[in-house]
Amino acid sequence: MKEVFEAVASYFSVLSEPMRLRILHAICKQEQSVSQIVKEAGATQTNISRHLGIMHRAGVVSKRKDGNLVYYRISNPAMMEICRAVCVEIISRIDENKPLKKGLMWLVPPAGRKAG
Repeated sequence: MKEVFEAVASYFSVLSEPMRLRILHAICKQEQSVSQIVKEAGATQTNISRHLGIMHRAGVVSKRKDGNLVYYRISNPAMMEICRAVCVEIISRIDENKPLKKGLMWLVPPAGRKAG
């Protein structure tokens, strides 16, 4: 079981970086070029490329090359579902008037929200 728990921890470690969550958010609806991800995530191309490499090796994102551009997309929908489930849980624990709750609400489709 030790190897199983290590594999699970490694899988979750991909989500442990806020920048990787920002990248996932940037590509959750459609694939984006690296420059589009850089613009949406608000980081340097070097930083984004490093995180994309980690995410690609973990199988979370896939990429395709079109000329000089590289496009990334979510390759593991389960990762997005995990993120949404965590957002729903956090939302359910936050006071209605807190800015964090309002920020999280738009990440979760209405059908996935819990009352509260």
